Amino acid sequence: MAYERIIRRRSGLIGVGFGELWQYRELLFFLAWRDILVRYKQTVIGVAWALIQPVMTMIVFTVVFGNIGKFPSGDAPYAVMTFAAILPWQFFANAMSQSSNSVVGAANMVQKVYFPRLIIPVSATLSGALDFLISLCLLFVLMLGYQVPFRLHLLWLPLFAVCALLAALSVGFWLSALNVRYRDVKYIVPFIVSMGLYLSPVGFMSTVVPEPWRQWSNLNPMVGVIDGFRWAVLGPQFEPDWTGFAIGMGVVCVLLVTGLLYFRSTEKTFADVI
Repeated sequence: MAYERIIRRRSGLIGVGFGELWQYRELLFFLAWRDILVRYKQTVIGVAWALIQPVMTMIVFTVVFGNIGKFPSGDAPYAVMTFAAILPWQFFANAMSQSSNSVVGAANMVQKVYFPRLIIPVSATLSGALDFLISLCLLFVLMLGYQVPFRLHLLWLPLFAVCALLAALSVGFWLSALNVRYRDVKYIVPFIVSMGLYLSPVGFMSTVVPEPWRQWSNLNPMVGVIDGFRWAVLGPQFEPDWTGFAIGMGVVCVLLVTGLLYFRSTEKTFADVI
């Protein structure tokens, strides 16, 4: 007896097909692992690149903002304060960059094989988790070197990491779908990353931002995530503005839902347009 599968379009969040994503979970992790292998294939120092970028950024920011600009860092070492902010920002920026070009990069698969297309940007986003974990180990080494005490607040780090991941996904869904139709997106993403690095409190404390502008900066979800990382690593003096954090997560929720809906509404055209 022959069977055939009929795929019908469903609207709203029901049409996202979370159950189907779970059925294809092995493909999801395979694609994420493939992205990791491709990234470091034929490189001389391999995964050490995951450390070089944040370390060099930390050094530049410590010299420019800490030594030259004399920006405050409370009682914390400026290098540790900066590195604690670089971790979530780098995770977010790399995940967003990878996911934005993920669908176009998987053109052959999209045109030939059926599978939930959402797997592509999700796997591209998850592939940055290894770099994050490697850099996190270096953060703990820095804490030991600068004699920063280990606190129970560190248990909050996974929560803030998930928030950074959701922020990257929320933007990645939009950019990956838009990039299929408008190839200008690949030129816009590096600009967003460069501007966001300086609009987010990576090299400085959030308190440096003037009060009238601080409420607007909270619309940037990474402000609350970065402040949360610093609070978890360095203690109560870096406690984030929880109201601002909630506003940022609200922005993420809006972008995530609308991004999912837009991605699902346009994915039927990917094979033709790509």
